[in-house]
Amino acid sequence: MRRRPIQILLIVTAILILLLLPVLFKGKGRPALVGPDLSELDHTEVFFENAQAKLKLSGLLFVPQGEGPFPTAVVIHGSGPSRRNSAWYLSVAEHLRSNGIAVLLPDKRGSEKSEGNWIGARFEALATDTASAIAYVKDQKQFAYSTIGIIGMSQGGWIAPVVAAKTDHIDFIVSMSGATVTAAEQLEHEEIHNIGHYTYGFIAELIAPITAANLRKQKHIRPYADFDPIPHWQRTRAPIFFAFGENDENVPVRASIRRLTENSLAHHKIQVYPDGGHGIVDSRTNSVSKTYLNDLVRFIGSHVI
Repeated sequence: MRRRPIQILLIVTAILILLLLPVLFKGKGRPALVGPDLSELDHTEVFFENAQAKLKLSGLLFVPQGEGPFPTAVVIHGSGPSRRNSAWYLSVAEHLRSNGIAVLLPDKRGSEKSEGNWIGARFEALATDTASAIAYVKDQKQFAYSTIGIIGMSQGGWIAPVVAAKTDHIDFIVSMSGATVTAAEQLEHEEIHNIGHYTYGFIAELIAPITAANLRKQKHIRPYADFDPIPHWQRTRAPIFFAFGENDENVPVRASIRRLTENSLAHHKIQVYPDGGHGIVDSRTNSVSKTYLNDLVRFIGSHVI
């Protein structure tokens, strides 16, 4: 009888060790992204207004050298707050600027110097911020633009078609690591990988639907918990570049491409970059893939009037 507590303890210990094995043997995540620092870049701080929402917004303007006119891209941020000194966004902005494309990188509402609050805002509301940024580019006198388009990065790839469907004269659209599955599918995919870092894949797949359902009730997710981007994409008229990184733990890439094909959107440019992950990163340099950045320049350049 005295051996039973020892046997139970050994069994519990063995189970705990077994459950901890994935944590002990899984490789580390990607190191911090290598990219430019804002202090190194030529930029101008700008301010504009979202009259519909009665918000004063701000951002950074990157203008190429020369007289122009320049094709111009307005960036749409991903989830969470925005930071001006983000290596991911600055890598895209600076590469475009150095290749003759102007970029407006707005501060997301409630971030840096922009008024408002992104938490609890619906995509339709956030889309009016981007529409206001586009209007600013069209009205400003600092440089001449030729064409104007939008680059939705991560969750910004969901907001991009909402903007395009309600804004006249969008010349091009880029979705960089933006899911085309529903928000519910994307969140469950992300949760599988979040949980999978600490346990076995089959366990993560069992737990993820529960945690994803709970996350959908959170204030910052609830407004778009039932969002489906496909109907919005189908209403767009401008050429689109869908860019994905292979092994993206935030976006189900294969499922996203399948939805594009099934919904007659495969005629647009679709490109998957090997082992790029959510940031479309070159693993050799740990910076945003130059192949992708050059493809982006060519895509925008091909739609210059």
